[in-house]
Amino acid sequence: MFMYALSAMPGSVSTISNRELRLAARPRGLPGPNVWELTDEEVPEPATGEMLVKISHISLDPAMRGWMDDVRSYIRPVALGEVMRAPAVGRVIASRHPGFAEGSWVTGLFGVRQYALSDGQGVRIVDPHLAPLPRYLGALGITGLTAYFGMLDIGRPRPGETVVVSGAAGAVGSIAGQIGRLLGARTVGIAGGGEKCQWLTDTLGFEEAVDYKLGNVRRALRGAAPDGIDVYFDNVGGRLLDDALAVLGVGGRIILCGAISQYNTGERVQGPANYLSLLVNRASMTGLIVFDYEDRYDEATDQLLAWLDAGALIAREHVVRGEIDAFPQLLLDLFAGASTGKLVLELV
Repeated sequence: MFMYALSAMPGSVSTISNRELRLAARPRGLPGPNVWELTDEEVPEPATGEMLVKISHISLDPAMRGWMDDVRSYIRPVALGEVMRAPAVGRVIASRHPGFAEGSWVTGLFGVRQYALSDGQGVRIVDPHLAPLPRYLGALGITGLTAYFGMLDIGRPRPGETVVVSGAAGAVGSIAGQIGRLLGARTVGIAGGGEKCQWLTDTLGFEEAVDYKLGNVRRALRGAAPDGIDVYFDNVGGRLLDDALAVLGVGGRIILCGAISQYNTGERVQGPANYLSLLVNRASMTGLIVFDYEDRYDEATDQLLAWLDAGALIAREHVVRGEIDAFPQLLLDLFAGASTGKLVLELV
């Protein structure tokens, strides 16, 4: 077992255990408490080419629900008995890896656990002096990278065009809509509830916001985009995707980022019935997987950081302090729409 000298007690050495959250069963619908198992493991000592990371912050993302299903996808499913996959930030407390010094802050797919052993693959060094640590899971993490590549590489909005974003008050949507605005487009956000809609327009600079809870989203979108939607950044799928297809403009581009309305239904995914709008409008609908852009992460991070530093981009993190066992309920809160911006678990 690895021995770690606790900073709170200089000179002392304490044996520590590693609490991990494992997938115990495949969920049907929402991932309730029966799908999880909490275990206490020994903290491993890094071998040559490895490092040990003490995790401080864990990301919660809608995509996690898809990772729990045993189906073919862009990434292998989390195996039964395996630690739940999750992006996280932590500090290197022991290293035998030449690229990562002890004391470095890093981010990677470390999982829902207190300590992670890593060979450095997919791990990036982050600087807490440049931005708060939770931001490296949000606007400067997979969330922001997804918004950046989806909007710039697939959406390609031009000045004066209309960009519509579903799930606009969420982690990805809030950044994507702002990027559209920075590129000169009119941005319209779809969100649930007056408070979220007001945040989009008053704080983030969206031109308009549509509250889907008020009903008749299609009519609201026609009013917000009278000449048609040029770019639709979809995080929700289902009925909202059909509504957007009905209002799509000629040459419109749809970015398929997620379908949170479909993840927990327990039924077959509801596809777009209105897909012939793509034909009529000579439009396109393209899937977005951020991992395809890994070789350009530094480019995107530099630009996002520059926008943040200039005050042109606003990021919001909803940070909840707790232990590993807080993760299951927080994931349910995420699907219930209880957070605005990026939801992060800060380990205590």
